Amino acid sequence: MNQASEKQTKQLDLAKLNQDFEGADAQEVIRWSYQEFGQGLVMTSSFGAQSALLLHLAVSVVPEIPVLVFDTGYFFPETYQFIDQLQQRMKLNLKVYNPLLTAARQEALYGKLWNQDVEGMHKYHELNKIEPMNRAMKELNVTSWMAGLRRQQTDHRASLQHIAMQGDICKIHPILQWTSKDVGQYLSKHDLPYHPLVAKGYMSIGDTHSTVPITEGMSERDGRFKGLKQECGLHVPVSKEEKASRDSSGL
Repeated sequence: MNQASEKQTKQLDLAKLNQDFEGADAQEVIRWSYQEFGQGLVMTSSFGAQSALLLHLAVSVVPEIPVLVFDTGYFFPETYQFIDQLQQRMKLNLKVYNPLLTAARQEALYGKLWNQDVEGMHKYHELNKIEPMNRAMKELNVTSWMAGLRRQQTDHRASLQHIAMQGDICKIHPILQWTSKDVGQYLSKHDLPYHPLVAKGYMSIGDTHSTVPITEGMSERDGRFKGLKQECGLHVPVSKEEKASRDSSGL
């Protein structure tokens, strides 16, 4: 981050911003984000079950916003098709980042990390999500990052604020307070598709080897990582204090 950007983020009054944005329209939050950070603003998308929502909201305000995708090489075929469908419909400015090691090389060196313990899962996410994300943030000179997290999704996300700092980058959550009902109504109103696998019982959709359909009584994130891990690694803290928070949440 350059000195001007660092000065800018330090000047943000997070307490006041979060007070102002509690209950605010999502597009208002996105509009403020672009006015505040300009070309330093990006968004990430997993192209999961309900990803069309934030993509549609974002491009309605900032049509050229860079959309970062971290392609592990293990996506479902339906996910690649979904990405193509939404890119064509919304004219998305996609920025696709891949791991430095191919899937075959990773398996040769480390085995199938997703079948190992929680530390194996952390290693998997470091290689396939966190390193590509850090590389993207540096290459694109990112100062602010928008993501479609919702408080309803996990224990960790329930404690989040609309505007926060994650390292040197301002993290923005425009739909943080939306419920599943809100999401469904928006998708229906704008004739936006769910991920194709939703029809088969998948609600939190990641890689083929760590995603299963959910059954009655399960939360939408229970279909990931055998229920052992709710976060992919991108949205959990990296400082010592943040690690303690993650551990206390059972992640």
